[in-house]
Amino acid sequence: MKKNIAILRGGNSSEIDISLKSAEVVYQHIDTKKFTPHLVHIEGSNWYVLQENEKYPIDKNDFSFSINGHRKTFDGVFMAIHGTPGEDGVLQGYFDLMNIPYNCCGSFESSITFNKAMCNALLKQFQIPSAKAVIINKETDYDLDRIENQIGLPCFVKPNRAGSSYGVSKVSDKKQWKEALKSAFKHDHQIIIEAFVDGTEVTSGVIEKNGELIALPITEITSENDFFDYEAKYEGKSQEITPARIPVENRDQVQSLSKTIYRILNLKGMVRMDYILENNQPFLIEINTIPGLSEESIIPQQAHCMGMSLKELFSLSIENMFANDKA
Repeated sequence: MKKNIAILRGGNSSEIDISLKSAEVVYQHIDTKKFTPHLVHIEGSNWYVLQENEKYPIDKNDFSFSINGHRKTFDGVFMAIHGTPGEDGVLQGYFDLMNIPYNCCGSFESSITFNKAMCNALLKQFQIPSAKAVIINKETDYDLDRIENQIGLPCFVKPNRAGSSYGVSKVSDKKQWKEALKSAFKHDHQIIIEAFVDGTEVTSGVIEKNGELIALPITEITSENDFFDYEAKYEGKSQEITPARIPVENRDQVQSLSKTIYRILNLKGMVRMDYILENNQPFLIEINTIPGLSEESIIPQQAHCMGMSLKELFSLSIENMFANDKA
């Protein structure tokens, strides 16, 4: 009997448009011989199943819905919500209470990886290198001269808990601080200021298969803009080259490091890790536990490069979910 899969989309962050695209790609490519997909929109308290342009409210007491007088439940959840409440672990806690499996990290792991500063600080205890960074809060005083002396220019100013490069700025001059901070604080009351690492940007996808970790082909990113910002990611202002044009030893180093991080943090599902390669040393930028799956996104490109169709990729992700649920 086919399993009912809820493909979650929406969310409460700036990334909602990316989520809608990701969910649609999953919905179009899921193996309907194995699974019955349902698009489930979650935005604030507005939860509903979208079916043939009709909206059917979700009963939050048991995550079910009714159609034509028949109550339907879900066997599992495919998470395609980027940002809160999907990527930060909020919904995972809810599904744990409902005893419904999902295809991504648990609540605790998601909350750690979504917090860039906390995640990188934790991984430094395991000798995982990342850029020097400072955290500041909107409600507290901070000394930009001290930060500049500590971090140096140029540097990057980012919302600490956001994705898709929303609110990210590169600061090369003192005059740029004000606008950079204003932009970042629009997306989070806590921001991270990172030292500039000069090198090649690469990104590495990891997924489980039959209990083993599979590193997808690495993607090299070259941006027409000053860095890999929103325009570069989603509006064609970049080249994403898969496999990356890097030496084999660098490829093996990045893939091995990605698997190590995956194990250290007890991650689950499809995960993408972004790095800067500087002098043959990969510096971790961030971890994406619910990576984009739109047509423009990197994980689908990497899967294609290794000869895996999107149907196969999504089936593997769902099957891992049920295997982990039984473990």
